[in-house]
Amino acid sequence: MKTGLKLYRGYVNDQELVVFGHVFKSRSPDSFRIDRHGINHAISIFRMFTIKPMADAVVILEFENLKVETKTLKDGYFRFNIPYTEDLASGWHHYKIACQTAHDELVAHGELLKPYKSRFGIISDIDDTFLVSHTSSFFKKLFVLLSRNIDKRKIFEDVAEHYRALSEFGQDEEAASNAFFYVSSSEWNLYDFIEKFAVKHQLPKAVIKLKKIKTGLADFLFTGKGSHDHKFNKIKDLISFYPELEYVLFGDDTQKDPFLYERICKVFPKNIRVVYIRQTSKNKKRAVEKAMETIGSLSIETLYYQHSKTAIAHSKSIGII
Repeated sequence: MKTGLKLYRGYVNDQELVVFGHVFKSRSPDSFRIDRHGINHAISIFRMFTIKPMADAVVILEFENLKVETKTLKDGYFRFNIPYTEDLASGWHHYKIACQTAHDELVAHGELLKPYKSRFGIISDIDDTFLVSHTSSFFKKLFVLLSRNIDKRKIFEDVAEHYRALSEFGQDEEAASNAFFYVSSSEWNLYDFIEKFAVKHQLPKAVIKLKKIKTGLADFLFTGKGSHDHKFNKIKDLISFYPELEYVLFGDDTQKDPFLYERICKVFPKNIRVVYIRQTSKNKKRAVEKAMETIGSLSIETLYYQHSKTAIAHSKSIGII
């Protein structure tokens, strides 16, 4: 039986290292092509959501002089939160995970980020923030997911230019950048698609944090649905992990981003520089405007915008690009 191991980008500060991934009894979601056409593309997407995680698999992390063992959770997920105080240069570093199963010896290499010295961190939603997904319409979102491969999916105009400018701002070293994080209610099943979509459109390289993996037909049909509290917790954890940074938050008005960000701003009123919310329909939503007014009352910059050119101009006006 073919088994799979999938790693995600981790991150580290001066005290702790975080690495995570999944082990599967079946092929991993990233083993299915995302550039196929027609019915073949739909089949690939469906197979990404009908995988079988492996519980209690032994996984071993190796990084620099560190070697640590743990086991996967019921859904095949593993996470290492390891004390780590060694000197480490800023930038991206490679780590290794080995997993011994009854059928295979799995080995994979991943990356983790030690942020460069900077003032800013950028946290962005994905669907309808930079990737056009039609999240507000269940049937349209499902149609787009199943019928359009990575080459046919669209990005909002000028968003890549904006993100690159934010990534590069204030950095003097050639390879240096401000830390980017993509946090979404899309599931881990779609990690490979999101990662490659970001590369295709020259978006900044980022740590990507998604929702609990899905494993069946019902889960597939309701991808991206359900509680969004996991996003609040993931964003809260990132800000707590790098409390020295000021953050730029990007979201949209199709689901809960404005209200999640309102909660984040109330918890971290000194850590948030600006909140950007993309307007995805013809008219602005009063509930979103109210949330933005509340955020603004905390002396945090806000912009509820339709086009990225407007957001770029705003970022220039407040001195973050």
